[in-house]
Amino acid sequence: MSATDPNERTPPAGEQIHMPGPSLLPIISAAAVTGIVVGTTIWWVWSAIGGVVLIICVFRWVSDTSRDVASLPDEHRH
Repeated sequence: MSATDPNERTPPAGEQIHMPGPSLLPIISAAAVTGIVVGTTIWWVWSAIGGVVLIICVFRWVSDTSRDVASLPDEHRH
């Protein structure tokens, strides 16, 4: 379908768009990956700390996203 197809499913004009809330998890995850990379050249402990922080961030990020999706109305779930 093209962008000008009138049969294309689009949300009603007054429907709100769901946006995720503000979070520091992307920044913390980036810092953890940086710690892993720096640790491979400087000191393995930095890599271990970065790996633990990254795993914690990923689990929190996934749980936050799952909670957000669960709170959406049924017609918005895919």
